[in-house]
Amino acid sequence: MAVLTFELPDGSTCEVDVVQVLNAGYAGRSQEDVAAHVAELAELGVPGPSVTPALYPVSPYLAQQTDRVHAQHGHTSGEAEWALVVSGGGELLLTAASDHTDRDLEVHGVAWSKNAGPDVLARRAWRLADVESRLDDLVLRAWVTHGDTSTEIQHGTLAELLAPAYWIGVLRSRGALTPGTVLFSGTLPMAPGVDQFADGWTVELADPATGDTIRLHYDIRPMPAPIG
Repeated sequence: MAVLTFELPDGSTCEVDVVQVLNAGYAGRSQEDVAAHVAELAELGVPGPSVTPALYPVSPYLAQQTDRVHAQHGHTSGEAEWALVVSGGGELLLTAASDHTDRDLEVHGVAWSKNAGPDVLARRAWRLADVESRLDDLVLRAWVTHGDTSTEIQHGTLAELLAPAYWIGVLRSRGALTPGTVLFSGTLPMAPGVDQFADGWTVELADPATGDTIRLHYDIRPMPAPIG
């Protein structure tokens, strides 16, 4: 079981024993845009979901607060996301996150690809209650690093994604709004022409009203070639 520790704005910390992890997919607020995206992915050989939005269970140990991701090959990449975390006391936390996905495996099954890499979370979090009145204004961004060059690959607001309230309702209906649950939001479109297969990923979740930003960064390290 993974244990996550979050620093909260008041300086206190919250430790969460992760019991289940769920990755939302095809979770844009405009489901018409989602349908177009599904069609684009189908042309690339990625199988479409039976319903949208989708929800993929992920092994709990994959929820990590890490600065380094080990990849089996050169076709893995992150995604800018927010994550909803249910603390041990039932309090809801919001943080920046990156679902690191195996893109080669994705064409065989999205659920498989989600379980082939870690779900990376930032080490800081906000209480959802403190920001829920302005959630749509929060800004989500991601950059990829190639050598010494950093390039923005994703930029949008939470208004582009299904809201935390939507997923809270889904979790509650499934009896899954319980301590130790972590839900990843799904992601924003990537900028065309930017190489997602990078040496590192940075994700930020920013609150323009306060100027506060939650940030994560991790480097991607190729694993040695198999022997045998």
